Amino acid sequence: MPPFDIDPEAIRKLAELMTETDLSEIELAEGDRRIRVSRAAAAAAPSTVHFAAPAAAAPASAAPAAASPASHPGAVISPMVGTAYLQAEPGAPPFASVGSPVKVGDTLLIIEAMKVMNPIKASKGGTLTQVLVSDGQPVEYGEPLMIIE
Repeated sequence: MPPFDIDPEAIRKLAELMTETDLSEIELAEGDRRIRVSRAAAAAAPSTVHFAAPAAAAPASAAPAAASPASHPGAVISPMVGTAYLQAEPGAPPFASVGSPVKVGDTLLIIEAMKVMNPIKASKGGTLTQVLVSDGQPVEYGEPLMIIE
């Protein structure tokens, strides 16, 4: 098998494409030769560490720590990496607003991934209590987007 020449400029262009499209990995194949470029996922934000004081030293007004939005039973979690849009087009009303009722199957937002608009639908009914992303914000797989109660 002849040696596999690696073009550093091609690797740079693949890396740029990954950044532009928010991909974590890209692979090209030509015959039996393959080039795979991947980047490590961004390190998860460190979680807050709480140290419990002895019961006698705890103030009477101490409130329990707020739970992570991702662990909320009504969390709408991003199924993909992409860009979140809260309305169908600029200037249009949002799909859903805080305080609005939501039915199963209602479109809550759109995530654009690889130039494809993917509607994110409600899997449960209730009231939209929190919108955790802004319009045009990049989102990661598994990121909480909204809370329905």
